[in-house]
Amino acid sequence: MKVGVIGAGAWGTALAIISARGGSDTKLWSFDGLYKEFDGVQIPENLSITTNMADLKNTDVWLVVTPSAHFRETLKNAHNFYNGQPVIICTKGAECSTGDFMSEILQETLPECVDFGVLSGPQFATEVAKGVPTGSTLAGTNNAVIAGQNALNKLYLEISDDIIGTEICGVGKNAAALISGYNSVVAGGENERALLFTRVWNEVLNIGLAAGAKTRTFLGLCGIGDLFLSATSETSRNYSGGIAIAKGNAPEGTVEGIFALCGLIDRANALGVDIPILKEMQKKLKI
Repeated sequence: MKVGVIGAGAWGTALAIISARGGSDTKLWSFDGLYKEFDGVQIPENLSITTNMADLKNTDVWLVVTPSAHFRETLKNAHNFYNGQPVIICTKGAECSTGDFMSEILQETLPECVDFGVLSGPQFATEVAKGVPTGSTLAGTNNAVIAGQNALNKLYLEISDDIIGTEICGVGKNAAALISGYNSVVAGGENERALLFTRVWNEVLNIGLAAGAKTRTFLGLCGIGDLFLSATSETSRNYSGGIAIAKGNAPEGTVEGIFALCGLIDRANALGVDIPILKEMQKKLKI
């Protein structure tokens, strides 16, 4: 199998590495030719780095792993080289300027793409690159799911057809992790932290149900699994970003939770869903 990975940050590089380990000839597209290096992890011989998107044209599946802020622009640039292959969205988040989810941007920028899916779950890139067992929810059309399973056969995959639910879980856990990090500093105690955490996730679930998602999706790897990982560990950039904001410091790196919170609120407003806690936290976080 030939796999094209678009985006050479930590997560994109980790997915490219495990794709190659699974036996696929993998091309990793990098904007500037750089990629994330993991200590003690060798790049497989069947993984090549490219700055030319034309090199991805004849691959069998695309894994798109760019930050949400650059997702639209990257797919626009990739459009001329798209050759009808299934696309797996591996980016969790919402576009801050529009509130659009990544699947909506995909359908706008690659309207000819009929087979696509969403990969979302509890994954820290370094552990994945090192081969630590992990799993994800893979939701999509039948062809996209089959392509994703073949490309990522080193991952435990929980299969679903609930694309919107899987995507909202990914967006929601980013926002919840940011809020959890913030509240770990400013909340009055553990009881208050648990109260706010639970109410935030209930509001995320209500947004999902209003959008047509399935409750069970929020109990799976992309839901509770990812929420547990991201909202309880300082390894999470969103959780540590919330801590930084609470202490009056600027977050380090890309903090998807900031865009996610804005996107969730926009979506809730559009769907008529009451989300008092998310709105209150947006004011406190000043974003």
